Amino acid sequence: MSVVRLTRSQIARFIDHTKLSPQTTPDDIRRLVEEAKTYNFYSVCVSPYYVPLAKKLLENTKIKVCATIGFPLGFTFREVKAFEAEIAGTEGADEVDMVINIGALKVRDLDVVKDDIKAVVDAFKSVQPEGIVKVILETGLLTKEEIIIGCRLAEEAGANFVKTCTGFGPRGATVEDVKIMKEAVGDRLGVKAAGGIRTYEQAIAMIEAGATRIGTSSGVNIVLGAPEE
Repeated sequence: MSVVRLTRSQIARFIDHTKLSPQTTPDDIRRLVEEAKTYNFYSVCVSPYYVPLAKKLLENTKIKVCATIGFPLGFTFREVKAFEAEIAGTEGADEVDMVINIGALKVRDLDVVKDDIKAVVDAFKSVQPEGIVKVILETGLLTKEEIIIGCRLAEEAGANFVKTCTGFGPRGATVEDVKIMKEAVGDRLGVKAAGGIRTYEQAIAMIEAGATRIGTSSGVNIVLGAPEE
């Protein structure tokens, strides 16, 4: 039984409304933005290529633009991730969601993981000093210990959030993932649950577990499943 009950307008402010499929077109982004405006989502999350379009369409609103970095595998060079984050910020991204070097974490090459994150944080905040950096761990590929280590490295590198999944991995977010991450970071960092969250009930379960942001391509469905004001 859910304890948290959020109205439509309340849960909308948790949502990063997302469109990241490779076949995404400019018309898809226009629809995404119109839905974000209609329901007052916190942000739209798009590939870097679509940041300028989303930013232009969201002029004179408070809705943020979030861009993905090193997405979805996380295996690009550190310098490439940093440059991608810098360009995204210059083009108007308010937030970035970066994928860690998962393989490096797996073999405990922790300096590589931490330096990778820090390079993105430094590059993005050089052009967006108040910008938010979220670190995608891809929890479906990690053990509990690895999730905790990833959270620690993200915090040490200066990130603002840890995030569960890309949505392109072996599975989406779970309540257990979010609980582990929340326990690891406390209130020092935000926790973004993303991957496979399609209903109001699923979103509420993630929020109850400690999520402070929800990444989803089903934002409209989630909001319409919430109680009215």
